[in-house]
Amino acid sequence: MLPTVRRYKNLQRLREIAQVLLRHGFGELVDQMELMPYLSIPTRVIRRGHGEKRLTAPERVRMVLEELGPTFIKLGQILSTRPDVLPPAYIEELSKLQDSAPPIPAEEVKQVIEEELGWPVEVFFKEFEEEPLAAASLAQVHGAVLCSSEHVVVKVQRPNIQPLIERDLDVLFDIARLAQSRTAWGELYDFVDIVEDFARKIRAEMDYRREGLNADKFRGNFSDEPHLYVPRVYWDYTTNRVLTIEQISGIKIDNVESIKAAGMDTKRIALHSARIIIREVFRDGFFHADPHPGNFFVMPGEVIGAMDFGLVGYLDNITREHLARLLFASVNLDTEGVVNELVRMGAAGSRVDRASLQRDIGRLLGEYANKPLKEIRAKEVVSDIMPIAFRHHLRLPSDLWLLGKTLGMMEGVGLKLDPDFDMFAVARPFAREVIWEFISPTAQGKKAVKGLEDWGELALGLPRRLDSLLRQLDQGIFEASLDIKRSDEIVKRLDKMANRLAVSLLLTALILATALLIPQANLSWPWGVSTWLLVLGFAVTSVLGLMLIFSILRTGGS
Repeated sequence: MLPTVRRYKNLQRLREIAQVLLRHGFGELVDQMELMPYLSIPTRVIRRGHGEKRLTAPERVRMVLEELGPTFIKLGQILSTRPDVLPPAYIEELSKLQDSAPPIPAEEVKQVIEEELGWPVEVFFKEFEEEPLAAASLAQVHGAVLCSSEHVVVKVQRPNIQPLIERDLDVLFDIARLAQSRTAWGELYDFVDIVEDFARKIRAEMDYRREGLNADKFRGNFSDEPHLYVPRVYWDYTTNRVLTIEQISGIKIDNVESIKAAGMDTKRIALHSARIIIREVFRDGFFHADPHPGNFFVMPGEVIGAMDFGLVGYLDNITREHLARLLFASVNLDTEGVVNELVRMGAAGSRVDRASLQRDIGRLLGEYANKPLKEIRAKEVVSDIMPIAFRHHLRLPSDLWLLGKTLGMMEGVGLKLDPDFDMFAVARPFAREVIWEFISPTAQGKKAVKGLEDWGELALGLPRRLDSLLRQLDQGIFEASLDIKRSDEIVKRLDKMANRLAVSLLLTALILATALLIPQANLSWPWGVSTWLLVLGFAVTSVLGLMLIFSILRTGGS
């Protein structure tokens, strides 16, 4: 008799996925997640499925994703930037996933445009090339000429792709919950969170208005950069499913021979490209996360033209500060400092073996300690970090891994343009600027003020919270669960500690206030009444503060 079958919203798709997994030798996983009832196949057959024996497990995973279609190909591409989730062999294999698809007929493309813009294509475009410039799993790109004679490229979402993506996302959430509760991996990874992160990214990529806004933001961020050109977005011809953007032409950035033949300096172009990406990361915290050569062209004047702003990365100020501190500790070979920062930023969980993690990081830093910076490659550094991240389950923000992949791709382009290219030399001044931004006296002063505000809020709320706590203790609410003994003495000590804390905060506020007011007073002799009061107030509060410290020391801090 079959076990009770749970009802799923997209049962047919779930069945297809289970069958594909089985066909490629993942029968044990299908069985473990209790998907067997949906296949109507005996358990022994599922367990016997081995797929193609000559292929490795990472290769078979890639084939599964390719067979399952656009959503799963995109998932694989995102997972290829997550070495905290997958071992290096899987990362390398998933990096091979290509987002390409057979082109759809031009008539279907035009129909989407008409649905989105509300009028026939001829109303907006003087010319519309029926042969696509590119065809991917989610969209197709065509060249066109506006009625105003401006040359553009039109990115059009494939018909009916959104419902398919949403269906697959629903199924992925079901699979994530199953894996979370029924596999050993569920104790180590938050699969639902991984799918949520992926869902955010793919939905953002499918919103072409957002892509247009990304392009506008890049253009604004680099308005003072003469060596970067971001094409204009034609908003009158742009919707959620149609993006119309200025067409730019030039030489693909990795076509070194053609660039040299055009009389341009490849070393300068490599320098410009590196400076742009480093500036995105360290200054703006907003970077182009798909810098493959097909998205960048070298235009006349050694200007780099950028395309495709669908995939971007964000680094907020907190993440940038953590990154700067990690960099600072790494440069100083401070392994304990690196581990402490990983813990502070939540990357190393409570179960992490700190000693083991510190040893691994120490070995890694030791390998690079005596190397000249120009011999260190960003791609190699990221590759060396990956096994450590996987071994210790370091959960760094996904955009940091995306950044690592981006820097590696950009460095590869730079080395092709200039064999002596040094990414770290370009990054050094920007990194110094970021580190100074977070450790400067001004920054520390702002943190001190924020800390005082937090203490002030705590002091204001403390009487109410203590009153509530003491009332509960007095009523014996905690007696059963905590078995509190000598409760009267504990309450008195808590009351005493609270009083000391309140007095300490009050004294601190008075000392700071009088110290800030004294420089504003008229200190020329003879002093006025207000000046005497200020000086006297400062002296009294200082004496009271010393008395409080002496009292605490005398009683052993209790």
